[in-house]
Amino acid sequence: MTLPPTAVLRGAQAAAARMADRDTPFVFDDWYVAAFAEEVGPHLLARRLLGRRVVLYRDTAGAVVALDDRCPHRSMPLSAGRLDGDTVVCGYHGMRFNAQGDCIDVPSQPQCPKHVGVRAYPVVERGPVVWIWMGDPAAADLSRLPPQPWLESPDWETSQGFLTLHGSYVRLHENLLDLTHLTFLHEKSIGTPDYAKAPFESVIGDGRFALLRDVVPTTLPPVWADPTGLKGQGQAARIVRSEFLGPGLHEVSVAFYDCHLPADQRRTFHIRTAHMPTPETATTTHYFIVHGRDFAQHDAAMTRTMHDQLFQAFHEDVVGLALQEEALAGTPPDELYEFSIAADAPAVAMRRYLKDRAR
Repeated sequence: MTLPPTAVLRGAQAAAARMADRDTPFVFDDWYVAAFAEEVGPHLLARRLLGRRVVLYRDTAGAVVALDDRCPHRSMPLSAGRLDGDTVVCGYHGMRFNAQGDCIDVPSQPQCPKHVGVRAYPVVERGPVVWIWMGDPAAADLSRLPPQPWLESPDWETSQGFLTLHGSYVRLHENLLDLTHLTFLHEKSIGTPDYAKAPFESVIGDGRFALLRDVVPTTLPPVWADPTGLKGQGQAARIVRSEFLGPGLHEVSVAFYDCHLPADQRRTFHIRTAHMPTPETATTTHYFIVHGRDFAQHDAAMTRTMHDQLFQAFHEDVVGLALQEEALAGTPPDELYEFSIAADAPAVAMRRYLKDRAR
């Protein structure tokens, strides 16, 4: 058949209408990564976040500042101007704006108009990343930013990277919530044939959604088999928790150990990856990633090898999600339908949550 019966098609479309997609408005009252901390310095950095133009810089005290990137006089991007101490000088007519966004000088007249300026956004710098609150500044709530002490802990070796995704951040979160696709999309990188069929458990809470999967016994891909020494056929346990923590944060935690050893004799190796998607537009996403491990410490060569192999896999996600976006855009709306399976339960709940928050 070419399409399912009308009743089935309409039912699938009605279910999809309850879930966030690329047409769903952004959730502004939450924290998103604006940049890696090392990107922001005493210079103007332009970035589009949640559809809005933002300019970032560090003031003379080293604090990060984020302002709307548009002069309210004649709409020249402030990022096209220059930074002078703690103030931004518009490159069109020379108006100056302080770190609070207030216009403090108009060169062509002796007095500066009152109550003229640009919006300043709350920002928080934690470890390697700068978080931004794009909604009502008075509602900025740090409790919505889950603590991730491992990002700054000396007990964790980390590396970081950035990818541009030509797709919706909603679909990236969905991709991360069910890693069944490792067996197929990542067949040549971090996937294994047994991953998709391994038992799993869904966790659906209030704004936090997770999928837990135990792949035991398994054979680890080289990216983890080599540094852990768990290279034997069917030797390892791979215990995975993939969790949505907010619109701008998803964390994947994995434990590996020799499943043939008694619990009191084995060593457990841990990795964590903070996946931090920030929408640029409805169909483009800034994809910030920090990966960490608690083994093979201070081994720079191992860090580079693992980073390169993992980012090969993350690039596979980016390519796959871009193809998905093209297929969605190229399907007539009255024929577009998708069906869900058991492993999709946390992702469906997450997409409904984002839809509800967007309202």
